[in-house]
Amino acid sequence: MEHISATELAASLQTANPPRLLDVRQPEEHELAALPNSRLVPLPNLPARLGELADWKGERVVVYCHHGVRSQMAIRVLELAGFENLVNLTGGIDRWSVEVDAGVERY
Repeated sequence: MEHISATELAASLQTANPPRLLDVRQPEEHELAALPNSRLVPLPNLPARLGELADWKGERVVVYCHHGVRSQMAIRVLELAGFENLVNLTGGIDRWSVEVDAGVERY
């Protein structure tokens, strides 16, 4: 499983072809803090909502959660569904808040 740090992701988001961002936390967590332009599909709903992500199959997708555990589980689900270019955000949105954007609320 490929991993990316918060600072590496920040740099990647500034490129001409940034990765897609998939948030697998719960809606109330997403409301508190989220990465810009991320799509929310909570982990428990992911298997039933894979069709919503079908257009992402050929693209690089960074999956994130609070600390990086649920996103690893989500990557396994996505791999079984045929996704190949998946990356886990190490430390999740919490690490993003610490290393990249202190304006993102920590919880």
